[in-house]
Amino acid sequence: MNYEVKISSELQVRPAQVKATIELLDGGATVPFISRYRKEVTGSLDEVQVAAVRDRLQQLRDLDKRKEAVIKSIEEQGKMTDVLLQSIATAETMAKLEDIYLPYKPKRRTKATIAREKGLEPLAKQIFKQESLDIEQTAAEYVDAAQEVNSIEEALQGARDIIAEWINENVILREKMRKLFLEHGSFTSRVIPGKEQEAIKYKDYFDWSEPIKTAPSHRVLAMRRGEKELFLMLDSCPEEADALALMEREILENAANASVEQVHLAIKDAYKRLLKPSMETEVRLMTKKKADEEAIRVFAENLRQLLLGAPLGEKAVMAIDPGFRTGCKLVCLGPQGQFLHYEAIYPHEPQRRTAESGMTVKGLAEKFSIQAIAIGNGTAGRETEAFVKNLGLPKSVIVTMVNESGASIYSASDVAREEFPDLDLTVRGAVSIGRRLMDPLAELVKIDPKSIGVGQYQHDVDQSALKNALDDTVMSAVNGVGVEVNTASKQLLTYVSGLGPVLAQNIVEYRNQNGPFSSRSQLLKVPRLGEKAYEQAAGFLRIRQAKHPLDSSGVHPERYELVEQMAKDLGATVTDLMSSEELRQRINLKNYVSERVGIPTLEDILQELAKPGRDPRESFEVFQFEEGVNSISDLKTGMKLPGVVTNITAFGAFVDIGVHQDGLVHLSHLADRFVKDPNEVIQVNQKVQVTVMEVDAARKRIGLSMKSDPFAERGKKMAKPEENRSAKPNQKEPSMAEKLAMLKGKFGG
Repeated sequence: MNYEVKISSELQVRPAQVKATIELLDGGATVPFISRYRKEVTGSLDEVQVAAVRDRLQQLRDLDKRKEAVIKSIEEQGKMTDVLLQSIATAETMAKLEDIYLPYKPKRRTKATIAREKGLEPLAKQIFKQESLDIEQTAAEYVDAAQEVNSIEEALQGARDIIAEWINENVILREKMRKLFLEHGSFTSRVIPGKEQEAIKYKDYFDWSEPIKTAPSHRVLAMRRGEKELFLMLDSCPEEADALALMEREILENAANASVEQVHLAIKDAYKRLLKPSMETEVRLMTKKKADEEAIRVFAENLRQLLLGAPLGEKAVMAIDPGFRTGCKLVCLGPQGQFLHYEAIYPHEPQRRTAESGMTVKGLAEKFSIQAIAIGNGTAGRETEAFVKNLGLPKSVIVTMVNESGASIYSASDVAREEFPDLDLTVRGAVSIGRRLMDPLAELVKIDPKSIGVGQYQHDVDQSALKNALDDTVMSAVNGVGVEVNTASKQLLTYVSGLGPVLAQNIVEYRNQNGPFSSRSQLLKVPRLGEKAYEQAAGFLRIRQAKHPLDSSGVHPERYELVEQMAKDLGATVTDLMSSEELRQRINLKNYVSERVGIPTLEDILQELAKPGRDPRESFEVFQFEEGVNSISDLKTGMKLPGVVTNITAFGAFVDIGVHQDGLVHLSHLADRFVKDPNEVIQVNQKVQVTVMEVDAARKRIGLSMKSDPFAERGKKMAKPEENRSAKPNQKEPSMAEKLAMLKGKFGG
């Protein structure tokens, strides 16, 4: 198959761009490297387009591999023809290929197989012609006790079994039936009798039906989960009459005779016994894949926004993992996140050693020159925040809440044990909270993304597809920000283009044995880090105060000579170029265009010279919850409160308002205008103002609104009933995950 032409047509780019991208990918280049440092080769394809080429290429290669297996199987049976070979070669989807292969696919012993063994296939052929004949007399010729055909009806039944199999294997009919299921079928769920109480969380699906083609991903996954847990019965079919009518139009002749009546009976049997189960399985797999893709897209976008949260930066931080009975675990960290001190304090009930705890906090803040205090947002978080803020610390000390989702997972992980073998789990959790404030990206890469709390139905979707998407997201974020090689953890280095866990570990070990790296070129001394890995990784690694000034920038070492020539032409140094806007404005980029370097790369270089190693993340802003609103019992309808978006789903956004239970802003209440996709107007970690619409303390459900006048449509439903608001699930310019999902949609996944 000519992959370049097909993919270029689907993605609407030139075949030469696709061809070049495929060659780079096959040569081991990563998506971040290709999109950042090979713009001239690919015609400036961006990260989303390069990833789309990669994924579509894999799909097409998988299809070709399956075609080879099908051809081999049919040839071994001695049934291959030129027409059949051509139909296999031109099959564009896996479903079409499997339809073609179905009649030749090795089967278990079926009813049709048994009928053939009894010699009934000639009878089936006679009947399937649908010509007028004496059906009983014809069938009587096949009654043979030796072949275990003991009656006319048994002969006719066997013939119908064979005809039913032919009908099921009809390629054209299967295509039309698949379309009928997808376009006119419905998901219909019912509660399993006697399980009404056990299945109460699925109450909205006890008697539910909606079209397959419009069912949103979260409801598809919810119904499937209810079925898996044996609470719901789920069907996904069109009306049976419509399906039978389609089959009759395709199979039956206009004449009315005994043969036609036998074929009519075979059609009913083929649908109920073979075609309906087969199509339902296919459709359920297709809709599951589509629902998975949407859930994964939402998860990946939420993760991207979380990873790219604003960092506080290198400051001395005190981190507190709050608690009541067991006390608050307090740690002090240095500007690079190094662990300095641990203490347990008991400012709350039942010990209530408030004065003593206050003296400890103030003393440690002074001793370690603490510049910020990070407090986990779990149990006792708001109470601990109030306690710290009442201590009279210097106004220069930032006090802020930090989302601690996944901190407990980190504290019990191999990563945490390796970092802090002598510290208790709870102390490691406090360290994680503090480091998240300093640099969310560097800390969150140590945790399985599924434990961070920004997914929706993440345990129900295809786990391999989820892992690939999240790995892509993390790699994109890490390489987009850049990594300081002398302070980065092994986990962070693992996601750098071209490295992986082995080389990341080798870099850390080399750094520990030989001291900080003084240049990028020194990376070539790391065991097993060869020229190829260096080429892929070097541009994304930063070395502050390196010998060469460009080592702290995003300029790739392969372009150092070019930048040095620019400086030389101006009678200046590279350092001069980086510090002088006037000098940079004098650079005529056209003078440096060559076969290998074009304007796109030269413009990137100029941007890097202006802001070497710039961090694309937003600046950190202190956030504060409403004082006096600490629990769900403090909430009143109509309250206007500050909050932080913790999760985005297909049906709205969850917002932390500081009461230990996130509230839901339904899609219809995200803005004064119609919103189709929550990501149009909101992001994870975004600071928002919300109005409390309803409070159900018993079920821990909080309804919120971001509308300027939310009560103007008081009668309007806040949320679809199936959205579980007590659960804590999952820009103007579409994100990488969104763009990739849209591109995938063009060619079926």
